[in-house]
Amino acid sequence: MALGSDFRRLWTAYGISELGTGIGFGALPLVAVLVLEVSELQVSLLAALAGVAAAALALPAGPWIEFRHKRPVMIGADLARFAALITVPLAIAAGMLTYAQLCAVAIVQSVAAIVFASASGSHLKALVGPADRATANSRFEATFWTAYSAGPALGGALTSWFGAAVTIAVDAVSFLLSALGVRSLRSPEPDPPQRVAATGRWREIADGWRYIAGHRGLRALFLNQQIFAGAMMAASPLLAVLMLRDLGFPPWQYGIGWGASCLGGILGALAMRPLTDRFGAHRVLVWSGLFRALWLAPLAFIPAGTPGLVLMIALEVFALFGSGVSNPSVATYRMTETDDRHLSRVIACWQISSRTTQPVFIALGGALAAATSVRTALLVCGLGVLASSALLPWRESVTASRI
Repeated sequence: MALGSDFRRLWTAYGISELGTGIGFGALPLVAVLVLEVSELQVSLLAALAGVAAAALALPAGPWIEFRHKRPVMIGADLARFAALITVPLAIAAGMLTYAQLCAVAIVQSVAAIVFASASGSHLKALVGPADRATANSRFEATFWTAYSAGPALGGALTSWFGAAVTIAVDAVSFLLSALGVRSLRSPEPDPPQRVAATGRWREIADGWRYIAGHRGLRALFLNQQIFAGAMMAASPLLAVLMLRDLGFPPWQYGIGWGASCLGGILGALAMRPLTDRFGAHRVLVWSGLFRALWLAPLAFIPAGTPGLVLMIALEVFALFGSGVSNPSVATYRMTETDDRHLSRVIACWQISSRTTQPVFIALGGALAAATSVRTALLVCGLGVLASSALLPWRESVTASRI
C-alpha cells in the first residue's frame, strides 16, 4: 500500500476528533436537560434546529470550498467547532449558560461538520492515489465505529464523575488537536480548481445537485442514501422507546447493546477492501447496500428479557457490518465518479440534503408511532429501509458527462 506518513497524520487527526465526538455524543441535550431544565420539546428543537439551520447556512459553502485550498478550510472548521463548544463549559462555570447559546453552538457544530466533510473528501482524493482510496476510506470507517463503540461509554463515565461540562470540554479539545494534526501535514497541497467563467452564485451552489442528477449512478445512490439514512434515523428513537419503556430494558443494557453492535461496523470496514479485491467494487457497493437494509424490520418483533437483548445485538451487528462495508464503498464510488471541479459541491449537497431530510423522517416516525404503535412505526421504517435498496445503482455506470 502506498499510504504515506501524511495519510497517517490525517488518520490520527480524524481518530482523535471522532473519539472526542463519541465521548461528547448527546452531551448538549444532556446539558439542556440537567443544567437548564428545558422541556422535552425544546430538547427536540435543539437537534432539529441544528440540522435545518445548518443546512441553510451551509448552502454557499460548496462553491466557496471548491475553489480554495482544502487544508485551511478543514483547520478553520475544526477551530470553529472548538471555539463554539468550549463556550459551553465556560458559561456553565460562570453561571451564564442559556438555551439560545446551546442552539447557536449546535448550529455552528453542524455547519462546521458540513464544511469539514466537503473539504476533506476532496483533500483525501488528492492525497491518496486511486488504488488506495478504498483502503483509506475503510480505515476511516473502522476508526469511526471504534470511536463510537468506546466513546459514548467513556463520555457517560466522565459525565457521571465530573459532569457534562467536562465531557463537552474534552470534545472541544479533540477538535483543536485535529486542527493541529491537519496543520502538521507536510506534502504540498495541489492547487484548487479554477473558475473558468462567472456562472452566478446560485448556479454554482446548485451545481452539486445538478452533477448528481446528471450521473445515473450517483443519482441512484443519492436517493438510496437519503431514504435509507432518513428511515434509520427515524427508527433510532423508536427503538430506544421500545427497549427502555415498553420492554423495560435498563439503560446500561441498552448502552451495552449499542456498544457491542458497533463491532459489526468495525468488522465490516476491515472487510471492505478484501471483499472489493475479490468481488469487485461495484458488486460490493450494491450488495452491501442491500445487506445492511435487511435487519431493521425484524427489530420490531424483539421480545423482552435476555432473548430480546441478544436478538437486538445480533441484528444490529449484521446491519452495522453491512454499513461498515457500504459507507466506504459509497465514499470511494462518489470520489471516483465525481470530477475534481465538483467533488466538494457534491459532498456539500449530499450533506445538506441529509441534514434537511432526516429531521423530517424523524418527525414522521414519531407521528406514526403516536397514531399506531412503536412497533408498527419501527416496522414501517424497516420496510422503508429495505425498499430503498431498489434505488441502488444495480447497473454499472460510466462516469457522468461533465455538466
